[in-house]
Amino acid sequence: MRNDFFAMYDALCTGVTGEEKIEKTITGERWAYAETASSAGIAMFTAGSTIAPLHATLECMSLDEAAQSVKSWNLEEASLGLAAVNAFYNTPARIEAFSAEVSMDVFYTDGIDLRGKTVALIGHMHGPKGLREQAKKVYVLEREPQEGDYPDSACDWILPQCDLVIITGSALINKTLPHLLELSQNALTILTGPSVPLCPELFDFGLDRIAGMAVTDRTAMHVRVQKGLRGSPYGEGMPFLLKKR
Repeated sequence: MRNDFFAMYDALCTGVTGEEKIEKTITGERWAYAETASSAGIAMFTAGSTIAPLHATLECMSLDEAAQSVKSWNLEEASLGLAAVNAFYNTPARIEAFSAEVSMDVFYTDGIDLRGKTVALIGHMHGPKGLREQAKKVYVLEREPQEGDYPDSACDWILPQCDLVIITGSALINKTLPHLLELSQNALTILTGPSVPLCPELFDFGLDRIAGMAVTDRTAMHVRVQKGLRGSPYGEGMPFLLKKR
């Protein structure tokens, strides 16, 4: 585990190469979207604009320059920055190159025995089918907790106890992921959701699995983002699952 807070983000950004430029960005109630001539990426839209953005817009910026905005402490800008990162990493061709394509019915916990495990879900998500029936204990930790959720401040107490920690990809945006992984060194860790980049360098920072999607239907994704449609965006994309070797 490295000590440099932004080392993970630097690894993400260093991998983004090429001459493509951001042609369009969209932010909606739920998602941020970035598009180049050949690809598109999304990330969870995370509110938080108390810090001035690094740039007035990411449009017309080169993809590698726009990707640097994932490090912004203006979380709305960081959402677009991660969408730009995903426009590079999350493409059908790249999924195929890593043999990472999975069907919609293959979950990110595929092959993991959940029986008797202590599991944490970082972010209010349902988790895999049968999780609550099989696991010994399931903790849900959430920044805006609902009934039965623990506040995210309980992570320092809960995560060192866990066998499996499942983390929403938006933890990259709000910058909590480095600390969550420090707390989860004794656990199997999975980063999941449409915000997750297909970047195997993330394994160097304590992750064991990454699971996300590539946008394949730009028109439908435009509508989803602009209208703030609820429900899964995976219908407009290609899911992937990559495991640490």
